[in-house]
Formats: sequence, C-alpha cells, structure tokens
Amino acid sequence: MFLEIFGHLSLLKYITVRSFMALYTAFLMGLLLGPYMIRFLAQKQNGGQPIRLYGPDTHLSKKGTPTMGGILILISCIGSTLLWGDLHNVFVWLVLFVLVSYGLIGGIDDYLKVSQRNSKGLPGKIKFFLQCLFAVIATFIAIHYTPTGSEINFPFFKTWIFDLGIFYIIFAVFVVVGSSNAVNLTDGLDGLAIVPVMIASVCLGFVAYLTGHISFAKYLYIPSIPGTGELVILCAALTGSGLSFLWYNAPPARIFMGDIGSLSIGGALGMISVLTKHEFVFAIIGGIFVFETISVVIQVTYFKLTKGKRIFLMTPIHHHFEKKGWSEPTVVIRFWIISVLFAILGLATLKLR
Repeated sequence: MFLEIFGHLSLLKYITVRSFMALYTAFLMGLLLGPYMIRFLAQKQNGGQPIRLYGPDTHLSKKGTPTMGGILILISCIGSTLLWGDLHNVFVWLVLFVLVSYGLIGGIDDYLKVSQRNSKGLPGKIKFFLQCLFAVIATFIAIHYTPTGSEINFPFFKTWIFDLGIFYIIFAVFVVVGSSNAVNLTDGLDGLAIVPVMIASVCLGFVAYLTGHISFAKYLYIPSIPGTGELVILCAALTGSGLSFLWYNAPPARIFMGDIGSLSIGGALGMISVLTKHEFVFAIIGGIFVFETISVVIQVTYFKLTKGKRIFLMTPIHHHFEKKGWSEPTVVIRFWIISVLFAILGLATLKLR
C-alpha cells in the first residue's frame, strides 16, 4: 500500500528497507494488540485450550490459558504485508491465500475444541482434505507464474534438476500440507514452535531475495525467479509478528498459538519454499519440524506393528524429553539451538553446489 502511495520515494523501492519496516510494523501491531486479544479470547473461551490428562504433569498448570493466539500473528503479519508489500505481486497473494485459508481451517478446529469441551475438533479427514484442496489451488497457479514451472532442484548439486510435470502438484501439496502439520506437531511447549518458525522465515526470506535477484541466482546456480524477492517483505512481517507473539507466549505463556496459528504459518512457509523452488533446502532449514514429525511416524508405526509397544516415552519427541526429566525451558532452548544449527546447514547448501 505504501509502495503505491509513496512509490516516488526512492527508499521505498528497496526491498531491504521495506522488509525492515514490515518487521517492525508487524512487531508493534502484535505488541499493542496482544493484551486486548488475550482478554478477549479469555472471556470468550470456556477454560482455554484443553490439556491432555496423559501428558506431562507440568502441563496441568497451563489449564485455563486462552488459545487461538495465532489470530494475533495473522493480523499483524497480513496487516504489515499489505502496508509494505507490492500488492501487484502474485507470489505475495499466493502465500497470503495459504496463510488465510489454513488459518480458517485451524480456527474452526480450535473453536470446536474450546466451545465443545469433549470435541476433538474438526475431523482429521476433513481437515486434511481442505488442506490439500487449498494447496492444489495455490500450486496450480504458482506453476503458471514461475519460469521453472514443475521443476525441482536438489541441494549440493548444480545439475540435479528434474521436471516432474503434472506430478509436481502432488509433490508441492505434500510440502505445503506436510509443513503445516509439522509446525502443528511442534507447537506443544511455550515458545517451542514460534522461534524455529522465525528462524525458518528469516532463512526463506534470504532465499527469496537471492532467487529474485538474477545476478545472485546465476552466481549460486539456483533458480532465478523474478518477483520472488517481494516475499522477503512477507517473511519479515512473519518474523515481526512472531516476535510479538513470543512476547506473550514466553514461559509461562499467557496465550497459546492454537491450530489457527501453527497450521497457517506452517502452510505459508511451505508455500514460500515451493515458490522459490527450495523445497529440499526448507526441509533442512526446518529440520526441527521434520524431526518432530518423524518421531510421531516412528512411534505410531512401531506401536501398531508391535501391538502396543513404544520406542519413545511420548511423542512428539519434545514430550519424550520432558518425561525423561528435562524441564520445559531446557527442552525449548535446546530445540532452539538445534533449529539454528539446521538453519545454518540449510543456508550453507546455497553455496555448496
């Protein structure tokens, strides 16, 4: 919006300037709206987010904490993006489409859980179908606006480029839906998910800037996709909104993200990786999300094959370490450290080709 109104100002033509403004705007919006949002959700919800009785005993103290705090992230991120982003850029709108649509799915799921205390939320099959549907729509449009179309690229290799044709839609949907649910699984402790989300957002913003800059893309042997540089604004806004949410979600949390936040943010990150053609690099950058998801898959598979036996004390795996005696802050901070290491490794692949 500001770009259209004050486009004559040379400073606003620089993505770096607008990205910093987007980050600070989103942070301030979230910080100012936070107290009002917390009070509103606490008044409207009947006892806050349901706490699993078979989970770690320390979680029982969290009873009554309002959920659906992801609304705060969505409002500040979308608002800041609309203010500082180029609204003529189709890539920005595709990510916003995934962010909003997945937010609606998560919002309905959260609402059913808090309004009907015995409800498990939106049925899994319906949730999965809607996620796939919206991902298919976004991917189909994306293919027509990216010069590399249905190609996939592998990190560490310059020439490993394959065109999947129509099957690329299946691959991209897997990335978007998988990312959405992986972030959702990670969101189990105060501050655990939002920091890796911000780390991934910063990294993907860097990737988006490089792929949108023809000289850098050529130098690094990565896909050159004009227009993706504008996604830096959205990534910056997501980072800023994440910081403001962490302000209120830091232990002890005053508000939880809920599915409305985790599903939407995860889906948006997955969509950014699809648009920049760095799906496998994103899997490395977001390694903590992959790690959490794999732990659940292993646990469920082993449980079914052995008819009741478990490998981990509890999954997702952050609960396993809680059961082992680690305090919640210890688990969270150590997982943050792992996230940073994964991010560094992911960014290193841009040069090691």
